[in-house]
Amino acid sequence: MERKPDAIRAVVLIFAVGLVITGFTSLHASEEKQSANERVVASGAMLETVARSDSR
Repeated sequence: MERKPDAIRAVVLIFAVGLVITGFTSLHASEEKQSANERVVASGAMLETVARSDSR
């Protein structure tokens, strides 16, 4: 009887660790996507500024 709670605890612990890892991975991926979008917007703004200064 002593083995069953240990096995259940191990399964719950593995599940909880998996959830934490998934959460951090998801958070990190969304931050990378957001910073990539910001870089694209910034480079687009620089290209637009250069294009405007060339046409004058």
